[in-house]
Amino acid sequence: MNPPKTDARRHHDPEVRGFASDNYAGAHPEVLAALALANGGHQVSYGEDAYTENLQSVVRSHFGPTAEAFPVFNGTGANVVALQAVTDRWGAVICAESAHINVDECGAPERVGGLKLLTVPTPDGKLTPELIDRQAYGWDDEHRAMPQVVSIAQATELGTVYTPDEIRAICEHAHAHGMKVHLDGSRLANAAATLNVPMRTLTNAAGVDLLSLGGTKNGALFGEAVVVLNQDAVSHMKHLRKLSMQLASKMRFVSVQLEALFARDLWLRNARHANEMGRRLAEGVRAVHGVEILYPVQANVVFARLPHEVSERLQKRFRFYFWDEAAGDVRWMCAYDTTEEDVEAFVAALKEEMAR
Repeated sequence: MNPPKTDARRHHDPEVRGFASDNYAGAHPEVLAALALANGGHQVSYGEDAYTENLQSVVRSHFGPTAEAFPVFNGTGANVVALQAVTDRWGAVICAESAHINVDECGAPERVGGLKLLTVPTPDGKLTPELIDRQAYGWDDEHRAMPQVVSIAQATELGTVYTPDEIRAICEHAHAHGMKVHLDGSRLANAAATLNVPMRTLTNAAGVDLLSLGGTKNGALFGEAVVVLNQDAVSHMKHLRKLSMQLASKMRFVSVQLEALFARDLWLRNARHANEMGRRLAEGVRAVHGVEILYPVQANVVFARLPHEVSERLQKRFRFYFWDEAAGDVRWMCAYDTTEEDVEAFVAALKEEMAR
């Protein structure tokens, strides 16, 4: 019996864009071209390919001569692998209560990584040395998980951005207590673009020990990397990556995407554009009576509060998520392919729904 014939068909309107997530965006054309370039012929599997080898040089150009990249499939995998690499079985991670590792990774750090998260409430998603001290104690208490790592996100889950001095203060404070510092950099590009500084200024130059380097939210098809900055801080990264099911057999297709983003300035172009669309969106929203912007708009996201029924009507016209449905808080996210026309249409729709 012959199998039914099928054709590859487009199942969506490529002109439709929403404000739900930068993960909704497709892959950047330059990334797709890089994937095609890496295709064909045979390359050694599991990371011993020419593209993964060249990625090391690219990463070192951004993060210093001792940096080493370990490509993985996704951001949760990057975070779990990275945090396992700097903790003992009895270790704990101090993070903001709003951190992605705490609220959006389905318990993976705890269940897969075996890690205890020690969370701290923050007004804006950012930790400080003083806030860290709320959980930084009890190292000799066998009844308490030992604080061994401070994990921060840049940009944060609330769209706020740490300055280089703020990150340096956290690193100095954590290191003084014998703790390591991990940076969740799924939107590191957006933070660097906002501050107009190199990524190294926010990472190795500030004392960060290792980071999760994002690609998917900034134009990649899939793929991130754990980047080890302090080689003395970690051990057995290769084994941890495999143990955590994050070792890609055809790794060249992850590495070449990161190479396409970071070898030149594609990462920065994409992030700057997404940030600019976020600023435009915030400016338009501020002019709408009855809508409150909740946090400083420092990257590519706007958090707002408006009547629940208005959001529900607006969601029928544009995709976006409630952040705190009970309070009426929503999140509007821009991507590298968000256009000015997209923003103008959304603001116009918001005005119409608020006026009803």
